[in-house]
Amino acid sequence: MAAKEWTVRIHITEEGDETRARADLVAPGSSMTVTGRGSARRNPIDRPVPEIGDELAVGRALEDLALRLHDVAVDDIVELTGPVGPVHRTAPGWESP
Repeated sequence: MAAKEWTVRIHITEEGDETRARADLVAPGSSMTVTGRGSARRNPIDRPVPEIGDELAVGRALEDLALRLHDVAVDDIVELTGPVGPVHRTAPGWESP
């Protein structure tokens, strides 16, 4: 079985109390580009802990990337087979929070 490797590059910027993250999916040999974005803002009454802002912003960027990648897959399926029924973002039998 041939293995494939996709890389997610994370870019983090901080400006004042706001942290922004961008997650870029790199799939060698493919023209597909998928980017997720996330941000976090520190409440002025909280202590400044930059790592927490990084973690929140990156986590949100990765969540956004996952949803966008899912949408790319659904679009590819529709292109190949025609419209599909409802698309569920959770596993069957599991309720959404």
